[in-house]
Amino acid sequence: MERFQQPSTPARIGGSEPPIRGRGEELSFLDARFSALTRGQGGVVCIEGSPGSGKSRLLTEAQTMAMRHELRVFQGGADPDGQFVPLGPLLDGLLTGTGTLFDVEKLRDLATAPEQRFWLLQELQDRLERAALDTPLVIALDDVQWLDDVTLLALRTLSVRLSSHAILWLLAVRSNAGVPGVRATLDQLEQLGGHRLELGPLADSAVAEITQDVLGAVPDSGTLKAARRAEGVPLLLVELLRSMRDEHSVVIEGNVARLAGEDLPARFQASVRLTLDRLAPPTREVVQTASAVGRTVTIGLLAELLGRPTATLIAPVQEALDSHLFVERNERLLFRHDLFREAVESSLPMSLRRAVRRHAADALLERGAPVTEAAALLLDTAEAGDRRAVELLRTAAAELSASAPSSAQQLSHRALELTAASAPEHPAIVAETMLLLWQTGQASQARSLAAAVLPGSMRPEAEAQLRLGLARMSSQYDFTEAAAQARIGSELPGISPGLRAQLLALRCLNLSMIGDFEATARAVADALGAAATAHDKAAQATAIAVDSVVRFYRMEWQKAFELADRAASLATEVGFAHSLWVPEALWKAFLFNAAGMTAEALAESEAGIRETQRQGQAAAMGLWMSNRSRVLFDAGLLEDARAEAEATAAMADELGMGNFADATALYTLLRVALHTNDREAVRAYSAQAKRMVDDPAVLVRNVGSWMLALVADDEGRPDRAMELLDESFSTFDLTGPSLASPEDPADTPVFVRMALRAGAWERAAGAVSIAERRAAGNPHFPILEAVAVHARGLLKNDLPLLLRAVELYDGIPRLLPRASALEDAGRKLAMRRAAEAVPHLDAALNLYTEAGAERDAARVRRQLRGVGAPRRRTSSKKSATVWPELTPSEVSVIRLVAQGLTNRETAERLGVSPHTVSSHLRHAFAKLDITSRAELTQLALTREHGE
Repeated sequence: MERFQQPSTPARIGGSEPPIRGRGEELSFLDARFSALTRGQGGVVCIEGSPGSGKSRLLTEAQTMAMRHELRVFQGGADPDGQFVPLGPLLDGLLTGTGTLFDVEKLRDLATAPEQRFWLLQELQDRLERAALDTPLVIALDDVQWLDDVTLLALRTLSVRLSSHAILWLLAVRSNAGVPGVRATLDQLEQLGGHRLELGPLADSAVAEITQDVLGAVPDSGTLKAARRAEGVPLLLVELLRSMRDEHSVVIEGNVARLAGEDLPARFQASVRLTLDRLAPPTREVVQTASAVGRTVTIGLLAELLGRPTATLIAPVQEALDSHLFVERNERLLFRHDLFREAVESSLPMSLRRAVRRHAADALLERGAPVTEAAALLLDTAEAGDRRAVELLRTAAAELSASAPSSAQQLSHRALELTAASAPEHPAIVAETMLLLWQTGQASQARSLAAAVLPGSMRPEAEAQLRLGLARMSSQYDFTEAAAQARIGSELPGISPGLRAQLLALRCLNLSMIGDFEATARAVADALGAAATAHDKAAQATAIAVDSVVRFYRMEWQKAFELADRAASLATEVGFAHSLWVPEALWKAFLFNAAGMTAEALAESEAGIRETQRQGQAAAMGLWMSNRSRVLFDAGLLEDARAEAEATAAMADELGMGNFADATALYTLLRVALHTNDREAVRAYSAQAKRMVDDPAVLVRNVGSWMLALVADDEGRPDRAMELLDESFSTFDLTGPSLASPEDPADTPVFVRMALRAGAWERAAGAVSIAERRAAGNPHFPILEAVAVHARGLLKNDLPLLLRAVELYDGIPRLLPRASALEDAGRKLAMRRAAEAVPHLDAALNLYTEAGAERDAARVRRQLRGVGAPRRRTSSKKSATVWPELTPSEVSVIRLVAQGLTNRETAERLGVSPHTVSSHLRHAFAKLDITSRAELTQLALTREHGE
């Protein structure tokens, strides 16, 4: 990120505003960025500086420059009291300029509706894409340090998703913004190539020019010395000079400004108060009232707070505007700078300030304003026992819980502080606050709150409902905690049968995710009994699906399929097939994949994605996408698997999805990175996998250990790989997965090779024995016999067994296992009959190349050279010759995008998610060495039409 400090070249702009001094380098940089934007090059520029350093002024001038470049400009600004209005600053910004882009009411509804954050971002993205395809856009946001959660999310995600479009994001933010979400967003934008303009103190030459501008004469040395007391901060300098001029502290003699005395305002606040004292009493009252309300206020609200007719405010408001305290924007009065508001507000007694803010909150609510708009006013004015304020805070928290949980948690916690422990609503507020603490990742605080207030404070039915909510919430992040919460809730006395059935079903589900399948089997029996008593088909479906999982790991595959069919049938009957993350929907797709039935697995996952998209179930769609990424990887479609896993990871970040989707996507990404020899990606994903080895769930630990072991083995450290798998190996004989999750039988030969390289023959033999036992018990699943024979051939170094494995894999649509069997057989043949090795190695190379497994293909090429049959490097792509660098999926995407379709339109044509389209585009742009859609369109014209 570029930094600009101590600029020296002044710049002058037209109009009545005084010229900007000392920011010439920044203005030149912005002008260059606007020129690039007209050529289709977007990006992010963040203007940072201390209060009063001129950020807003520079942003305003940038907008004027942008319009001179005939760019479409949208501007918005955050407010310290607007942090509980989801997407407010961005929507306000997108409504200004040359027309609107959105159905604003629709967007506001999406910003607050449960599970709709994903669709909100999709709507914003689609509309911005359409606009940018017509005219390059500049989106300017001021005071980013006060952005709400949803706007920060939109800024993070949309700036990345739309990076190839002609959209320039201009942001102004205070230096050292302390809000973690703001800092994290700015750091992410910096890492992704954003530019930073850092506004330092003005140079002495700029101070002299501004002094001359304000005083209308050339300053002498004494005047300049006085001006330096502003320490190069433009706003403070201008106010100091105006005070000097208005108080006649300087005299003009012969076009030279000289000091008339040393009595100068010592502080900025003193200067503002002097300005305030000079105002007529009605004007002073208007300004002070506005300062208590917030940075912006409407004339109507001021009139209501002051108890006056609106017409009587004409003169006072005009005087405040003429005194440079207010500016007018979008029919609202806005303090010219928040430092002015703070200085005026500090002149009011605290009690009066609080009273005015509470009056303003009540007035807004009486006018029908959303409670979230009054939330900040209520937050710091409500007093203990104020039941109306508590209910309003709870309402605002509920509205924000889906879109801005951290803001909602603040409001709910404040409502709890204001409520007496003996109040009848206290238990409900405790429950709401605990759920929000879980939702925002503050599990320890949630547990502490539960320990302090739950025992004996709630009726059993209410506490059981709370425990169910906590179990559902924590199942995204901590399976052990979720199972514990469900157990505690189910054991409460006198709860309804239906509630108990739901708790027990959720408990057995989370026990299965932990990996304790003996406990899971017992829990399934309890859940089935409770579901039968309650006649709850949804709980029964969950329990049967978990029973299918148990049977799968007990090597009863036929029974597992039968139970999966029953669970899916029940789920369809109660109306949530393909809609929830629970295994009624997903488990059967995983079963198909494990059994090597790739077409069936892909069909199931694609149906799940379509249905969840139709239903608006964003989180469930992300889980289906994670499933599809795993199926694509196991099918040997590595680049498509990577794109889908990256799309899943992006959704997980946006939606706050937890372990299940995140771990599945990470597993796919790491395996793809290893096979494609993407060393940088391997390092990044390994760092993420390390967090899994400390998880309380053995299943999660085993998956993390398996990923790290694969990396260690790839680095030539098989001994280290075996160390990492100590715990996993101890679970080989137990019911449950020991490596990948769900178990992939084809991982057995991979493990055997790794163990043999480490000299761990007994471990290799143990894995082979398990593979053979699984195959013997499930003769209707050909992949199991192929894997068992392959593993035994590796263990015994037996050529006939390896050749038999090659035959058994024929017809099983799993490219990588089949290629590895061919490679193993070819390597063994090369030791005896080199000529006979070549066809096997050639076939392996073709399969690896088809999959895009560059690391494996390179290894086989070396083997072919070793037997005297070198093969030239060939492309793994089957694309048309005009796009030789790209995969077929990438070509499909870029051709539609080059025609002017948005990501959403492209996704609808191809039957994938917009995130997947974004991932394919990102990789295609990298391969083509382009950065914008404008470049892509030109390249497509050149390549496909010869223009």
